[in-house]
Order: sequence, then C-alpha cells, then structure tokens
Amino acid sequence: MSISPAFVTRFFQLITERKFAEAERMLERLRQRVEKTEWNDGYLQALNGILLAKKTNNDRSVFLSNVDFGNKKELQKYRQEFLEHAENRLHADYDRGFFSAWAEYTRVLSKMKPKEQLKLTEIKQT
Repeated sequence: MSISPAFVTRFFQLITERKFAEAERMLERLRQRVEKTEWNDGYLQALNGILLAKKTNNDRSVFLSNVDFGNKKELQKYRQEFLEHAENRLHADYDRGFFSAWAEYTRVLSKMKPKEQLKLTEIKQT
C-alpha cells in the first residue's frame, strides 16, 4: 500500500489540533500498512519527528520555530525548498521520503486558516 494523501492530511490536522493520541494511532496504522522501503522509512520518520516536536512543544530543533504560520508566502518558500530536496536524485531514497513528508506538511499548513482567523470565524457565528 502506498501512503494516502488524505490519510496524511488528516494526520497533520490532528497534530495541529493537538490531538496527539489519535495522530499516534494513525501513524502506527500507517506503519503497519505501507510497504517497507527506504523512501517510506524516511517519510514515516519525518512524520514521527513532526509529531514528537509538536507534542513536546520542542520546536527549537526543527524549522518550525522560525515559521510564521499565518504567512502563506513563507510556507510556500519552505515547501519549495523541501520539494527541491525531495526531487533531487543525489539524495538517498530515505532522504527524499523525509523531505517529501515535510513538503506535504508545509502544503497542509498553508491551506489551514491561521488561529486568529479561526477565532474570528467562531465569534462571527455566535
């Protein structure tokens, strides 16, 4: 089985919503279902690292500490850098899988509303 984009998008949504237990269960199911390849290993390792960094609020060790999540241009810039690494044939399959997961994460983040917009939407609806 290949890694489902819908499955990964939901995983990232759960992380953003801080629903870590459910995200961990999804990641474990994904590990059990995907074929064992270097690319998948790198991808899954990146997912695990993103989960751990967000769960422990330890953004110091990843690029997340420098990102303005409301700035879609900045997220697109990071996504483009990750995609360049993911497509670079000089990188090993593991690394290309790893960077592909980060590219997907930045794609999902750029599609999400910033927290301020969510709060405004909730206020307008009441």
